[in-house]
Amino acid sequence: MEDIAAKKKAIFEATLELIKEHGFHGTPMSLVAKNAGVAAGTIYHYFQGKDQLICELNFYNKSRIYEVIGDVFKEDLSYKEKFFQVWRRAYEFYINNTNVLIFFEQFINSPYNTNKCPNQFHGDLFNFFKQGVDSGEVKKVRPEVLLILTMGSITSTAKIRKFANVPLEEKELVQIVEILWEGISLKKN
Repeated sequence: MEDIAAKKKAIFEATLELIKEHGFHGTPMSLVAKNAGVAAGTIYHYFQGKDQLICELNFYNKSRIYEVIGDVFKEDLSYKEKFFQVWRRAYEFYINNTNVLIFFEQFINSPYNTNKCPNQFHGDLFNFFKQGVDSGEVKKVRPEVLLILTMGSITSTAKIRKFANVPLEEKELVQIVEILWEGISLKKN
């Protein structure tokens, strides 16, 4: 992820917190500036307006997740081990960054998502699943389907853990990933 200015990062973090509390429409730029500890003019140095801020915040958060899981693809692990690591790292990211989880939930269903996020179905994770299909590790389905199943289980598990306050033991988290793996894999290993 590119190195961003401390003020810009403060603006992003303040925006995430405010969106969690008030939603997109209840988060004016003046409140963002106040909570970020910057002058209102500083926000407009980085962003033309709220629409650009929200869209860049979406990209920023996606970059943060890919930073967390990206190294897995370079590790000398079996495909299955990589799958388990991706799932676990993304889950831990959402548990430790619930504001991001809430932001994505709102963003995907908002008018800000004008292009309906076609880019989320491309990149390292997409390529990982395509590789799995091509090599016979996972069932011959579109990589998009594997992304939906995987990311859906990660975000649902994180939401239930954090917002429904359902404690999950380590063995239960492992069971969730194992059940998902058994459902998508071709090799029984």
